[in-house]
Amino acid sequence: MKRLSLMDLAFFVAESENSPKHVAGLVRCRKPKGAPADYAKRLVEDVKRIGPPAAPFDQVIRFLGPLGPHWVTCKHVDFDEHVFYHHEGRAISWDEAREKAALLHEPMLDRSRPLWEFHLIDGIRGGRFALYLKLHHAYADGMTMTSWMDRGLARDEDDPGFTPPWAVNPRPKRGPRGALPSPGQLLCGLGGLAKQQARSAGGILKLGAQQAIERAGLTRDAVALMFNTPADTPLTGAAEPGRSVATSGVPMSRVFRLCDATCSTLNHVALACIDSAVHAWLAQQGIHLDHPISIQMPVNLRDGQGGRSGNRIGITLVDLAPPRLTPYRRLREIGFKLQNVKYQVAGIPAVAFEQFTFMAGGASEAIAKLGLTDTLPTNGHAVVSNVPGPDSPRYIRGSRVERMYPISTLSPGLRLNITMFSYDGILHFGLVGTRNLENLQSLADGIVEAFRELERSTRQRR
Repeated sequence: MKRLSLMDLAFFVAESENSPKHVAGLVRCRKPKGAPADYAKRLVEDVKRIGPPAAPFDQVIRFLGPLGPHWVTCKHVDFDEHVFYHHEGRAISWDEAREKAALLHEPMLDRSRPLWEFHLIDGIRGGRFALYLKLHHAYADGMTMTSWMDRGLARDEDDPGFTPPWAVNPRPKRGPRGALPSPGQLLCGLGGLAKQQARSAGGILKLGAQQAIERAGLTRDAVALMFNTPADTPLTGAAEPGRSVATSGVPMSRVFRLCDATCSTLNHVALACIDSAVHAWLAQQGIHLDHPISIQMPVNLRDGQGGRSGNRIGITLVDLAPPRLTPYRRLREIGFKLQNVKYQVAGIPAVAFEQFTFMAGGASEAIAKLGLTDTLPTNGHAVVSNVPGPDSPRYIRGSRVERMYPISTLSPGLRLNITMFSYDGILHFGLVGTRNLENLQSLADGIVEAFRELERSTRQRR
C-alpha cells in the first residue's frame, strides 16, 4: 500500500460526474502496407494477453479509516473491462473519430476497478486507426503518461514490438524485509521532515506575500492576481456534463523560425498564438474583452524523474497580453509576462509550490461546491500546458504513429483546457471543453491561423 500524494488526492477529491478528472491521449496511426482487414482487431486481442498490469494500472484507491486514502493492489484485473475495440462498420473521417474520442472522454472512470481504459477506433479513412488511452489524473501527469506511452513504442518500422502502457513497468520483485529503523534513524527522518516543512512554509509565505503586494498596488504586473478574473466569458462557469474535443498542429520548423526571428522561446510563440486565437474566437461570438486572458499554466516539479507514477506539478497563473495588440507586440508582452513568472517562482521549493497549488485548487473547488462559480471572480480563464514528446517517428507493429494529441481535464470554474505536445516535427494542440462551447474546432484552427498572422507581423518588423 502507498499513500496518495497531495496532488493525487486533489484530483480524486475534486472529481464529480460533471467534472471527471481523467486525462487521455489520442494517437492517430497509419496501418502498414498490405495489412489484413482484421489487423487492428487482432492488435487489440494481442494486447489483452500482455499482462498482468503493473502499478499503477493494477491499483484502486481505498479509504482505510484513520490511515486515509491509499493505493491498494487488485488481485485480478479483467482486461475486458479496460481494453475495447470500436468499428462503425463503415469508413469514418478523422472528425468522426475525434467525436468518438470526445464521447469516450465524458464519463467518469469506474472507481471500483483500476482507473484506466484503452480504446482502439478502427476504420478511419486512409487505412488509419486511432488509440485513445484514458487514465485518472491521480495516476499520472502529462510527463509521466508520455514516458509510459513512449517506452512501449517501436523506433523502427520493421520492429514488430508494442508494449502497452500497463506493461512498461514490470512488477518489482519482493525482496527480504529490511531491519526496522533505529531510534536515531527515526529522529533523523523526523528532523529532515521538519526542515522540509519549514522551507515549504517559507515558500508559501513568499508566494502569498507576492499576491498581497500586487493586490495592494505596490507592484504592477509583477504577478497575476489569483481569483481576479471576471466571470464574463463562456470560458468560465460551473462544471457541466459533456465534452468537446478539437485538434490542430503546426510544423515545428515554423515554430523554431519564429523563435529565431524574434529571440523568443517556444512557449512565448505558442502562447501568443493561443492568446490571439482565443480573442478572435470570442469575437466571433460577439464577445470583446477589455482585459487580458488569464491562464493557469502547470509547471513540472520533477527533477529528472518523469517515469514515476503520480503527479509532481505546480500551477502558476499568467496574465497574457492586453487585447487589440498586433501579433508581434502581443508576443513581446507575453515574453515580458513569462519572465515575471520565472522571477516569481525562483527559489521556491518544489514542495511549497505544490502545497500552494493544492490550497489554490481547494479554494476553487470550495467556490464550485458552494455554487458561486458563476458569480465570483475565477482563478483564470483556461488551463494551457506544454508537454514535450519524442522528436522522431514511433511505430506500433509496423503502423506509423502520425499524430499524438493530448486530451486533458478541466479545472474548477474553467471550461477550456489547451495542451501542447511536440512529436515528430509537429507541435500538436489538443483542446477539451464543455459541450456548450461553440465550435471548439474553429478555435483549434484559429491557433494555426494565428501562427500565419504572427509570421506576417514578424516579417513586417524587419
